[in-house]
Amino acid sequence: VINIAMRVIADHVRAISFAIADGQLPSNTGAGYVIRRILRRAVRYGYQSLNLRDPFICRLVPVLVNEMGEFFPELNTQKELIAKVIREEESAFYRTLETGLKKIDAICIQLANEKKSKTVPGKEAFELYDTFGFPFDLTALIARGYGLEIDEEEFKKELEKQKDRSRAATSLDTDDWVELLKDVTTNFIGYSELESDAKIIRYRKIKSKGKESFQLVLDVTPFYAESGGQVGDTGWLETANEKVRVYDTKKENGVIVHFTDKLPSDPSKMLHAKVDAEKRALTADNHSATHLLHAALRKVLGTHVEQKGSLVNDEYLRFDFSHFQKMTDEEIAEVEHIVNEKIRANISSVIREMAIGDAKKLGAMALFGEKYGDVVRVVTFDENYSIELCGGTHVKSTGEIGFFKITGESAIAAGIRRIEAITSVKAEQFLHEQLHTMREIREALKNPKDLVKSVQQLLEEKSALEKQVDALLRQKAKTIKSELIGKAEKVNGIHFIAQKIDLGSAEAIKDLAFELRNQLDPLFLVLGAEVNGKASLTLMISDDLVKEKKLNAGQIIRDLAKEIQGGGGGQPFFATSGGSNVAGIPKALEKAKAVIS
Repeated sequence: VINIAMRVIADHVRAISFAIADGQLPSNTGAGYVIRRILRRAVRYGYQSLNLRDPFICRLVPVLVNEMGEFFPELNTQKELIAKVIREEESAFYRTLETGLKKIDAICIQLANEKKSKTVPGKEAFELYDTFGFPFDLTALIARGYGLEIDEEEFKKELEKQKDRSRAATSLDTDDWVELLKDVTTNFIGYSELESDAKIIRYRKIKSKGKESFQLVLDVTPFYAESGGQVGDTGWLETANEKVRVYDTKKENGVIVHFTDKLPSDPSKMLHAKVDAEKRALTADNHSATHLLHAALRKVLGTHVEQKGSLVNDEYLRFDFSHFQKMTDEEIAEVEHIVNEKIRANISSVIREMAIGDAKKLGAMALFGEKYGDVVRVVTFDENYSIELCGGTHVKSTGEIGFFKITGESAIAAGIRRIEAITSVKAEQFLHEQLHTMREIREALKNPKDLVKSVQQLLEEKSALEKQVDALLRQKAKTIKSELIGKAEKVNGIHFIAQKIDLGSAEAIKDLAFELRNQLDPLFLVLGAEVNGKASLTLMISDDLVKEKKLNAGQIIRDLAKEIQGGGGGQPFFATSGGSNVAGIPKALEKAKAVIS
């Protein structure tokens, strides 16, 4: 068993490391899900067969690099990223195992104590698997340790139900293709043209989530299909009498497919295909800016930066890249400066097709997730700055981009950062909005010379005033406490207080309740108040009353809250509620007395 486990782990650490080095990160979908399952299988073998209780696969990465790094240099260049990603995944899965172990132990202990059944319901095992990601085989192994078995048939039925639900949520009903032109293929002219006459080669109706639409294949098309992170073109198919909206363009098995809400009234007629030129131009701005950004990141952060994903549309660009820490404000500013410098330089784009071997000799960088043939498209913005393999649409010169602004930088996975940015019209709008906000702040502060200093002074004054308010509230609470103690009734040997108080802070009311609990014992306390225009109820019960009389503040408060048209909850000894009906507070307080009478 140990020998098998070690072989499985050795095999899996190779597969995982090469996949991550190639740009594929563990995730919940697609190829990333396969990588996650492989990694978790290796962890399970270490956990079950080798009794390993801490992340260990990440510690094998240096060994793998030492053995194979000479022949696969990408392992060497990405070793830190690989180890970090694996460590994060392992740690997350160990937390899952810990949660799952507690739950399966509780289920097994309960069944063992009841001695009614020796079978763990398949539904329980499925919940562990589906909700917590706890492996079925590990659940079965733990159950056997308690002398129990899993109802595997019920587990399989639950799994099948879940698959049916998933299929229903993503189902796509498609009719058969209706072929109008035989032996005709699509000629894509979208790199140079945005309009063309075209005929429909074939079409079909599709239905998804109750909505009908159509897929059309044209003999000639200027529409760019979604690829390499760039969204598909939108536009129109026009005839003399109608205009059909193309809302998306994708590739299916290498064929460009146009998505429309309706079919042209006569599909056999000649159409005029017209791309939304403004949207295409803005998308090209963002795509070219992505190339400039990639090169700037490598210059500022280092050559370890590699693209791990992207999204480019007419609104913004998103760029995922390998890097081990949050970018500083200075680094972000430097990257923005470099990109805008290249935009102002108005560098002409040079786009050529060449053999992939020649492209690699030029130093062209391949984009994450793309597959390349023998002949590739190389996009260059200054041969000493940015050379990338790319099939997307681009500006003729960088000046068209206008302006580049980073709007966000964040982590999306271990060792992977994400930048979101805007260009052109959106960047201009962003700057106008920021300047408008700045002007409004200046005017509100009577146009101070030093705006930052004025804001800081305001914050300091606010903090000082809050401290004064807190002090006044504490003094007020002290006075109220004395009054409440004086009004306390004795009901069946219990100190009973049910009063509406004038204290507009939920935190101050809570502190008051705990102080009264420390002074009066046994205590049943209900306080009503108006806090921020809403009705508030606070209930405090002494521990002895909770134990001896089985009182539960959480349950009682829910009943009282009906009078203020609200809801609430809490612990057995302390609970709160809020509602909209301030006028209902007296009735709620009156109702509370019945609980102990």
